[in-house]
Amino acid sequence: MSRVVVAGSVNMDVSARVRQQPRPGETVFGSELLFTPGGKGSNQAVAASRLIGATQSDPAVCFIGKIGADAFGRELRAFLEQESLDLAGLHESKHQASGTALISVDEAGENQIIVIPGSNTELTAEEAMAARLAPGDIAVAVFEIPQEAIVAFFRSAREQGARTLLNPAPFAPFHPELPGLCDVLLLNEVELAGLAGLTEAPRAEKPCWKMMRAVRQFPEQTLIVTRGEKGALALGAEGCWRVPGHAVPAVDTTGAGDCFVGAFAAASARGETLAEALAFANVAAAFSTTRPGASQSMPCWQEISERLHRSQQTLPVERIS
Repeated sequence: MSRVVVAGSVNMDVSARVRQQPRPGETVFGSELLFTPGGKGSNQAVAASRLIGATQSDPAVCFIGKIGADAFGRELRAFLEQESLDLAGLHESKHQASGTALISVDEAGENQIIVIPGSNTELTAEEAMAARLAPGDIAVAVFEIPQEAIVAFFRSAREQGARTLLNPAPFAPFHPELPGLCDVLLLNEVELAGLAGLTEAPRAEKPCWKMMRAVRQFPEQTLIVTRGEKGALALGAEGCWRVPGHAVPAVDTTGAGDCFVGAFAAASARGETLAEALAFANVAAAFSTTRPGASQSMPCWQEISERLHRSQQTLPVERIS
């Protein structure tokens, strides 16, 4: 089995439960305050580790990131050590505090997030490209670390025969070299619009396909757009695919997109087809919203396998061209 190597952010999430999100200038009371490990990179690595279904004793998922030399950093390292991750690439900053995210979650499970990146901004190109990969490995990166580090990481991954997967979240203008280094580009509708140079995210499927074709860099590149409760669309070398949404009683949507990325990477590392990986990631991401929090809400391989087995089939993934 191939491995998943994630280069990304790690934060301490400070989450408040509220009845409804405050309007500008408004103060609202919260019902609960939680301190939990998070960060898009960490969430994706944890999801991949729990969902890869590996039986070997060596970790199947490696995480590359940077924490601060503070109490949050110590808690974050301890958490990641419990998740069966290879942490040889987890570095410690001497200058910045650990990254922190301030999150409010309302009764509908929707969230608003403010991220203070801290030590994540100090991950260097040299630290990112030091990871050892093998042909068939999946190299994953997310936009909460410097793009120069991502470019170096992807260059090294390509040289070692690994496939590269970029989740450009939160969206920012791309480093000039980066689009051509992505074998898989996995993003949501807002990020797709940003990449296309537009301010409005596509609400309907037809303009979404149009944007996907416009931003695609080369014929072999796979574009996957997650659309929340509407499911996901994928444009690959062999055609276009649609996977419908998976209705669940959502409690907290924080980390659902990260779960999709980690689950897709895990399924790809297992050698599953694009359609199979899409179906698996779609169910895993939906299931993650039924529990509060980000990293701790990530499901394990057994849970998703049992869920799919009970339904006797995966959600239909439709090839439309």
